[in-house]
Amino acid sequence: MNNRLTRSDVILIGAGIMSATLGSLLKELVPEWNITVLERLDKAGEESSNEWNNAGTGHASLCELNYTVEKTDGSIDISKAIKTNEEYQVSKQFWSYLVNSKLIRNPQDFIEPLPHMSLVQGEQNVSFLKKRHETMSKHPLFHGMEFSDRPEQLADWIPLIMKDRNGNEPIAATRIETGTDVNFGALTRMLFDHLKSKNVEMKFKHQVDGIKRAEDGSWELKVRNLENGAVERHAAKFVFIGAGGGSLHILQKSGIPEGRGIGGFPVSGIFMVCKKPEIVAQHHAKVYGKAPVGAPPMSVPHLDKRYIGNQESLFFGPFAGFSPKFLKFGSMFDLITSVKPNNLLTMLAAGVKNMSLTKYLIEQVLLSKEQRMEALREFVPNAKSEDWELVVAGQRVQVIKDTSAGKGILQFGTEVISAADGSIAALLGASPGASTAVSVMLEVIQRCFPEKLKEWEPKLKEMIPSFGISLSKNPELIQEIDAYTSKALGLGPKSHSSESMNDRKVVI
Repeated sequence: MNNRLTRSDVILIGAGIMSATLGSLLKELVPEWNITVLERLDKAGEESSNEWNNAGTGHASLCELNYTVEKTDGSIDISKAIKTNEEYQVSKQFWSYLVNSKLIRNPQDFIEPLPHMSLVQGEQNVSFLKKRHETMSKHPLFHGMEFSDRPEQLADWIPLIMKDRNGNEPIAATRIETGTDVNFGALTRMLFDHLKSKNVEMKFKHQVDGIKRAEDGSWELKVRNLENGAVERHAAKFVFIGAGGGSLHILQKSGIPEGRGIGGFPVSGIFMVCKKPEIVAQHHAKVYGKAPVGAPPMSVPHLDKRYIGNQESLFFGPFAGFSPKFLKFGSMFDLITSVKPNNLLTMLAAGVKNMSLTKYLIEQVLLSKEQRMEALREFVPNAKSEDWELVVAGQRVQVIKDTSAGKGILQFGTEVISAADGSIAALLGASPGASTAVSVMLEVIQRCFPEKLKEWEPKLKEMIPSFGISLSKNPELIQEIDAYTSKALGLGPKSHSSESMNDRKVVI
């Protein structure tokens, strides 16, 4: 064991989109801070952030039906959709700042404009979608959303889906052109390349085996070099655990009281992928449907065009599955070793409450390729098995905790867990994760560095012009930010002014 203690101001555990985002924000706010990144794999962005391990949707609530709920009085609650959209706008602002500052280049390498659509069948679902459209299209964040239940219009929007479609069941869709496809793996690698140029130390094949509080209040980490087996000691005043599904185990090792009673439930995913140019050319959108009854939200079926590297492809899925691993490259013992005395009852309660989910996951695991093709043919009636291949996506670990709603509640979304003194924070959960990474990391900064916020506020507003402002309450600002980010990220011409947001003061 190497007894030499390597000290940093900040340690980021995990080289995914979250650590890349937090590191990039902190390097702009305090360039002099010394930052070290620890990653157990041999390169950045290989787990949940990797482009083949997620759907690449820039989650802005433009197509995700599970972000809007029909209430008992028949009205549509779009509050979650508004929140998610605003958070995605924050991400686009920060990416635009990085591009305009020449800290990262070639935004087309990680983001492309792509229409987002919702598609439903059946009279009841069509009625829901129409009411959803009426509600959302009135809100400035969703300006330009179209609705149609006319087959000839749908055939123009989604020819591959409408071709050879039989039956008289009502069908309808909404469409909005301001959606995006995001290569989060490419973005993650670009951000870490930028950080390396700023002297951030990247230590790959380094696994955190232990973490404890030192007498001076800093955190001391026991880190194993997986190449040679050597054990190293690292310390920092602030530690961020952004290790995807691996975050829970490291959080538990920290022993902070805020991490007690929290469990995790892993869900794996499989996509069907088509790379044949003559088929890919017939579909230009991300089209989301409704999740089957009992399915987790991340299993909403969707047919997406993807831009990965220099190749266009189609993704369909995801089909959910179960593996006890918390990471794609994890251990079969991840789930069982995450069960501790302080979360045992919570985990047992979750197991009892989610029997239908467990049954659904088992059924999904047992599906043959042909059964998956039948699900695909509900979207693409003439899909041929030989044109599609199976790709195993990344693992997602949903948070389980006790809430006011009861014991052992399965949480969907992302959650920040931080110590009371702000010296350590962990990110748990899943979608819309990567799309809202900047907002989530700003939450980490606000929680963990409250004494610095006043000093950092001017820089934060330079990087994110809407920082501290509700976009929902400022429709004119929405237009300005949309024009600014569209120009910086190459997302197509807009009718609004393209004046740089960094050249003006936001006055509310």
